[in-house]
Amino acid sequence: MATKPKAPAAAPPSTAALDTAFGTCRNVDEFEKLNRIGEGTYGTVYRARDKVSGEIVALKRVILHNEKQDGVRSLIDTSVFLVFEYCEHDLSALLSNVHRPFTESEVKRVLMELLRAVEYLHAINIIHRDLKLSNILYDGFGRVKLADFGLARETGFPSPTSMTPKVVTLWYRAPELLLGAESYSSSIDIWYTDPIRQETMAM
Repeated sequence: MATKPKAPAAAPPSTAALDTAFGTCRNVDEFEKLNRIGEGTYGTVYRARDKVSGEIVALKRVILHNEKQDGVRSLIDTSVFLVFEYCEHDLSALLSNVHRPFTESEVKRVLMELLRAVEYLHAINIIHRDLKLSNILYDGFGRVKLADFGLARETGFPSPTSMTPKVVTLWYRAPELLLGAESYSSSIDIWYTDPIRQETMAM
């Protein structure tokens, strides 16, 4: 009696397949740390130089929180490095250095670029939840770049799951957050843009 041949074992995913799914993985030793430029709840950011291309980048060391549990294998190395384009200034620091409020045309340009970024996030069902001056960066061409997605969440309209109202600096919070709502929509991001407008014109 003929036996059915065994199916060949599935090959592990190729490097190309992993790169397509997660982006190119490189050794962190290929980057030279120049100086630390920021630190927060989820990690530390360094200004770094790509030793291969010579490009200046932002290198973020993300700390993964590892909860130990009996019977569950523990994660030993909880460090992951992410490479971002480097932006010289954030809006808060820039306003502090120029010692003058933005002109009306400058504020309009900042808000227009910020709202375009927010519109894109909302189109893919992401709420940023932490819009403020220090999370709005300027690249070398003076373009606005939205950063720091540590509090961002995927959501529907309205949010299908409960979320904490304790997000963003207190003075930026939308009314529903101040009232302790645990279910809210992407409209809270739109609310944040007005305090940002007021700060850029008042400083």
